[in-house]
Amino acid sequence: MRKVILIVFCCLLGSMTYAQRIKILSYNIHHGSPPAHANKIDLEAIAKVIKDSDADLVGVQEVDVRVSRSGNVDQAAKLAELTGMDYFFSKGIDLEEGEYGTLILTKHKIVGKRRYDLPMVEESENRSLAIVDVELPDGKMVSFANTHLDLGEANKVAQAKYINELGDWYERPLILVGDLNAEPDDEPIKILETHFERNTTSNGPTFPNVNPRTEIDYIMVGKHSKFAWKSYQVLSEEYASDHRPLFTEIEIVE
Repeated sequence: MRKVILIVFCCLLGSMTYAQRIKILSYNIHHGSPPAHANKIDLEAIAKVIKDSDADLVGVQEVDVRVSRSGNVDQAAKLAELTGMDYFFSKGIDLEEGEYGTLILTKHKIVGKRRYDLPMVEESENRSLAIVDVELPDGKMVSFANTHLDLGEANKVAQAKYINELGDWYERPLILVGDLNAEPDDEPIKILETHFERNTTSNGPTFPNVNPRTEIDYIMVGKHSKFAWKSYQVLSEEYASDHRPLFTEIEIVE
């Protein structure tokens, strides 16, 4: 009898779905300069926003590394230190004697990382896409991508198409975040929505920081991923940057 019960229990266990909750933050930090204090750099305020969110995965845009306007500090390494997170910096451009680009922070182990230059059909500032593979505490793997698209429409369209092409390679869950410099009805977002799911029920404006009027920051999840939105909100923080941080919690089901 015990053997029968054990067999039934094992069969039930094998048929159960596995769910993993992940907290995600996307934040354009304006190189750590609070808009109301143009000559001040306050990375501690940025780090507090990140820590208070308790995010597992964080995509940060507009990060200086050894640039004079921000005191020649390696902001990527400093934010990792202040938050106690692992990190991967992805350069967009050389700036003065340093670099300027995007940053990924994570509570969990990075087991793979890649950087891609995004296409430009018109001359502009170079943009990149950073992707990390992260091992969650239970051994499950997710991939996390962070970017900051160009201001020019033609470049944004080309960059969105390129990101979709990369997204087609992934079988594991893929999360995309960033400042996409496009509103929900713009063509670059419509292109990305062919491959990624965007939250359309709890979204809202993210720019500027005071009385935001424009939604240009996003968190999306690859449509091949089995997941559910558990929460999605623009955080009320308005001091530390000219953008508001965007937060979501998703549940990945396997």
